[in-house]
Amino acid sequence: MRNFPSRGPFGFALVLALAPGLHAQGFDLVETTIAKVQEALAKGRLTCHDLVQRYLDRIAAYDKVGPALNTIQTVNPGAIALADSLDRARRAGTPVGRLHCIPVLVKDQIETSDLPTTYGSALFRDFVPRRDATVVARLRAAGAIILAKTTMGEFASRYLGSAFGIIRNAYDPTRNPSGSSGGTGSGVAANFGLVGIGEDTGGSVRGPSAVNALVGLRPTLQLVSRFGMLPANPTQDTMGPMARTVMDAALLLDIMAGYDPQDPITAWAATHIPRSYADGLRNDRLRGARIGILRQPMDSGTDTKSEDFAKVATVVNNAIAELRTLGAVVVDSLVVDSLELVRRIDNNYETEAATNQYLAQHPNAPVKTFKDILLSGAVVPSRERALIGLVNLTTDDYGYLKVLQRRETLRVAILTTMANQRLDAIVYPTFWNQPSTIPDSVLFRSRPNDGYGRGDNRGLSPAIGFPALTVPAGFTTDGLPVGIEFLGRPFSEPLLLGLGYAYEQGTHHRKPPVFRNP
Repeated sequence: MRNFPSRGPFGFALVLALAPGLHAQGFDLVETTIAKVQEALAKGRLTCHDLVQRYLDRIAAYDKVGPALNTIQTVNPGAIALADSLDRARRAGTPVGRLHCIPVLVKDQIETSDLPTTYGSALFRDFVPRRDATVVARLRAAGAIILAKTTMGEFASRYLGSAFGIIRNAYDPTRNPSGSSGGTGSGVAANFGLVGIGEDTGGSVRGPSAVNALVGLRPTLQLVSRFGMLPANPTQDTMGPMARTVMDAALLLDIMAGYDPQDPITAWAATHIPRSYADGLRNDRLRGARIGILRQPMDSGTDTKSEDFAKVATVVNNAIAELRTLGAVVVDSLVVDSLELVRRIDNNYETEAATNQYLAQHPNAPVKTFKDILLSGAVVPSRERALIGLVNLTTDDYGYLKVLQRRETLRVAILTTMANQRLDAIVYPTFWNQPSTIPDSVLFRSRPNDGYGRGDNRGLSPAIGFPALTVPAGFTTDGLPVGIEFLGRPFSEPLLLGLGYAYEQGTHHRKPPVFRNP
């Protein structure tokens, strides 16, 4: 079963709470959580079949029609049959795992042995891997249902792809959803699935989460296996949970995290994983926590005098005040030496070799090399232009040494600042600007000039390999979400999730979007 093919705008606004099938049998699907679903299943107020069908109904009603968010690449045709098998297991008294019947949206960069994995490209539209990614295998073992594969920026950048077209922001379909996990971001925000999996090389979990009022975690680089995921830059690539609540992100991380011999760097995590990441989630976790506020824009194109910047800054300033109210000790206007290196750690030297090694693992792939992808003529112009610039770059180049040197300098600068100021975390907005509008010609231009990623602060975490959690901080006067990001030391996910949870519970900024005619 592919994408639903029809497309057409609504002529009216529609609040998501009025979507189809939401109140049948007394269970409200919109903004539900893992805990609420599990309770309803246990008490017989909901079946897995009914839950999955309602999500499929929402996808059919809103993804390719109405607001036409275009978040779903492939719906799992076996989802209902799997739901029925899980219902039988529950009736037999043998529910399957900690995520029994939790519908998950998975970025289409991550391999599924029963569904195509397109990487956002028409070139791979019919490519079905012969294996599951480790994360997918762990989700299945925990009883989760891979409900659908989500659209993604082609070969993991931006929000366009030859396999599907344009992903749109759930809160304003005329604007971009950030990328490249934009399909997961807008899809989870629109309640097309309960939780989602994204990938983050330079910010692709946190960007779509921030602009879609979600919780998004980029974990410590060594925490989650990347086996079965198309790489971009292996010393930065990782996967992370995307959810509407911190608790759900923590429960999803419980399944994702851990040592995998097929991705040896995860051996670093063997002694750093708690019994559950949910254990430390308390309302008072911000009390006495020392939080450094980083106001320096990390994107050189940030216009601090613009009206757009001012709208975001108003939300950010209010968030800082809320942190204080919730008991945090705020160290404002933090200064980090060498912070300008964030924009100078341009790691493009790993991509071609990593792609070639990955494709060699798949004898049924439609192409065999990175250069074959570019010679196919199938890639959208803007992505093709960016990828051409990576041809023949290798880790033997002198420029790669500069990347490694700058990365280590910045890593030490962050750790030194945190030690000197006795900080538990550093906080900054994920973006200093609202997501830009999507030009009509964006699919056809090699240089779209669409203002994508203005005010971007996502680069710090992947540059140094430290974890970062974005959580909803409120909305601008344009009705667009703003996310603030908590950055911590390696393997500090329990602390970051605890801080984020306390902030979430003390503010309740998450609101479902309103669908409007794009």
